[in-house]
Amino acid sequence: MQQKRPEAVRRQAIGIMLVAATLAAQEPAVLENLGKPILLPFRCTQEDIQGAGLSCSADEPCPMYLELTAVEAIGNKLFAAGNIHSQTVTLYAVLLGSEDSGQSWREAHERIRNAGLDHVQFADFQNGWASGEALSPLPQDPFLLMTSDGGKTWRRHAIFAEPRVGSIQQIWFNSKNEGNLVFDRGPGTGEERYELYQSHDAGETWNIQQARNQPIRLPDAATPASWRVQTEGKTQSFGIEHQEAGRWTQAAAFAVNLGACTPPAAESKSAPDPANQ
Repeated sequence: MQQKRPEAVRRQAIGIMLVAATLAAQEPAVLENLGKPILLPFRCTQEDIQGAGLSCSADEPCPMYLELTAVEAIGNKLFAAGNIHSQTVTLYAVLLGSEDSGQSWREAHERIRNAGLDHVQFADFQNGWASGEALSPLPQDPFLLMTSDGGKTWRRHAIFAEPRVGSIQQIWFNSKNEGNLVFDRGPGTGEERYELYQSHDAGETWNIQQARNQPIRLPDAATPASWRVQTEGKTQSFGIEHQEAGRWTQAAAFAVNLGACTPPAAESKSAPDPANQ
């Protein structure tokens, strides 16, 4: 059998190392729960500042905040949905996931610019959905993040084929295929404000059932949950809590304050010069 030349072996080893490094760089950072609020990494770019229409400077930076709006548990897995926002505008939708009951976390899906997530639900151990909408300049174009492998991978799917102004007010799946949602068109549209939709194919397509000006309620969506997101004023965090035997116990917490945005040029000017240290 012909042996590989040393140079070929060396090149192959370098190639393997480069592939491994690339894959490692693509892996979401692991956020360890050390018993205090977890700080979600965030560093805004010039594109973030311009896209959100922010007026940030070195003298007047723009504070950034994390907001968690929903949590779902399936076995030892936890998923928390929310957004990153400034005082005036939402920058990104965020979906966090844990596979060890909250001891460590990763971002389960890449951040979605100018959008927010407000609901997450699993019908079984494999099939789950997180719902949200674009938020700039108004709530519009609702979408789902869908998973069929227990949250290992998620894909984005639009609710409507055409642009629509409004937001998902309620959504609930009774099984892996059967779901209902209430779409709120917002006030002052001149048409019925609330629309009820139904899906028979796991959220791939939605058919309207009724439209009216009176609010529509999904009874199953109001079922008391054993998990919740609770604001913690003392620690300035969002606590992810589980109810057991009538008591709420915190599994993890995430810090509200994520730092502040300043233009990259301002950051470089304000940074200390290592040569003068």
